[in-house]
Amino acid sequence: MGRCDPGLRTDRFLEVREEDTARAVGSGDVPVLATPTLLALAERCCVEAIADDLPEGQTSVGTWAEVDHLTPTPIGRTVCAHATLIGHHGRRLEFKVNVEQDGEPVARISHRRVLVDRGRFLEKVGVAQAP
Repeated sequence: MGRCDPGLRTDRFLEVREEDTARAVGSGDVPVLATPTLLALAERCCVEAIADDLPEGQTSVGTWAEVDHLTPTPIGRTVCAHATLIGHHGRRLEFKVNVEQDGEPVARISHRRVLVDRGRFLEKVGVAQAP
């Protein structure tokens, strides 16, 4: 049975492609890494950081994020997101995510997730579970 203790962390790389840009996702009209794509990368890191520590039948859902997108990243460049679980308060998990390109800051993200029972969550929203 996992505990999701603070300090759990993971890193994830993303090479920016056309489909990752503000122009492609509709958050702007420039061919640089979109803030929504950046946030999705951060959330994926947070999910992976705790994946092996979750009790069976539990998952986490994102509930809040604060994004400080500092520097544009063009197509072809690679960013690395570093996610760390910094707090566990009941069902609430608090993360810090730093995103860098070549050691320079691209973004700072604070993210909150909540632990839920996967089956009850899906039942509540009317989504059938896979057999």
